[in-house]
Amino acid sequence: MSAKKYIYLDHAATTPTDSKVVQAMEPYWYQNFGNPSSLYALGQRANKSLELARQDIAKILKSQSEEIIFTGGGTESINLALKGLIHALRPQVPQAHLIVSAIEHHAVLHAAQSLRKEGTEVSIAPVDADGLIIMAQLAAAIKPNTVLISIMLANNEVGTIEPIQKIGVWLAKLNQTRLSKHLPKIYLHTDACQAAGALDLDVQKLHVDLLTLNGSKIYGPKGIGVLYVRRATPLIPIIDGGGKEKNLRSGTENMPAIIGLAAALKIAQKNRLKENARLTKLRDWLIKNILQTIPKTILNGHASYRLPNNVNISILDMEGEALLLYLDDVGIQASTGSACTSATLEPSHVIRALGRPYEAAHGSLRLTLGKSTTLKNLKYLMTKLPGIVKYLRQASPVIVDMVELNQSIKDAPKKIIDL
Repeated sequence: MSAKKYIYLDHAATTPTDSKVVQAMEPYWYQNFGNPSSLYALGQRANKSLELARQDIAKILKSQSEEIIFTGGGTESINLALKGLIHALRPQVPQAHLIVSAIEHHAVLHAAQSLRKEGTEVSIAPVDADGLIIMAQLAAAIKPNTVLISIMLANNEVGTIEPIQKIGVWLAKLNQTRLSKHLPKIYLHTDACQAAGALDLDVQKLHVDLLTLNGSKIYGPKGIGVLYVRRATPLIPIIDGGGKEKNLRSGTENMPAIIGLAAALKIAQKNRLKENARLTKLRDWLIKNILQTIPKTILNGHASYRLPNNVNISILDMEGEALLLYLDDVGIQASTGSACTSATLEPSHVIRALGRPYEAAHGSLRLTLGKSTTLKNLKYLMTKLPGIVKYLRQASPVIVDMVELNQSIKDAPKKIIDL
């Protein structure tokens, strides 16, 4: 295979920008370049475009346009959601309590750790062996001072789709009881960055108070994000400045990126069902062929409650990092987990949270499909992957006993962790 040709199977890390998105963005670099806050005509044209983009996104989320806040990316949106709400509630709840799931993106986990250093109580709720939140454990983690729960809509590493709607309905009923006892309301945040383009983002159905999105996962531009903030949700800014975005996110709005994000989200939602069906067939074909062709492999994540483009499999008796290098050499680009940690040798916290041992985490392979993926691509992968695995296993000093591994997964503790 030519060095200029490759098969890209890491769409969960980032996606190429759609040509239609680039076309929509182009005028805002050199023609409609005005500052939306300026009073003259050029600025007001930009302001009109800004509000139209906000309305387009609100329409997809079934929200009000004033509930849409533009940020510099998914990570910033998450930080604003968690820190902004906890800080806003500090006068009423000085030592607030935050619950996050064990498989959250590092943006959530590190924001939670930062809040912990400030005095916030933090609990990590466990997931089961398929990556689904354990509802009984989530309920058990609730405290009188709990004010926020953050659980992602779909996991970026193993693709498991969480029951956010079920959690939202349950939480609404719980809040009625809490308010009658003069306890603080518990708000619900979901990180939907990986779910956008594949799942319904209707915030009314999801019953969430805060939802984060970004552009880079849906064939939009990088460096742009959205935070949905339900009306009356307390929030204060984490960036000080000129008071843009309803006084929640200072800094001149990135108009090309905002236009691009709105265009990308509209395209993704329009094509969602058709593309989901296509990707699901490819995903299931690939999972079946890897598990049947290569011995000592384990599927990570839920078999059916799963993003249509996600394949995450632990290939035992070898190192995942070495596998990536050999795949890259034959023109296949993949990852071992989250893009934020793929350059490290630390085992995936997500795989570990499923109850898998270190050997399974180190041998995990994440293949995430996208618009460019074809069955021909996957068949080519399957001509290379078994041979590479066989070669790497011959050089590996590690041999995992499958009976012991399955027993360790079965016996793995699933408990709440208080930081």
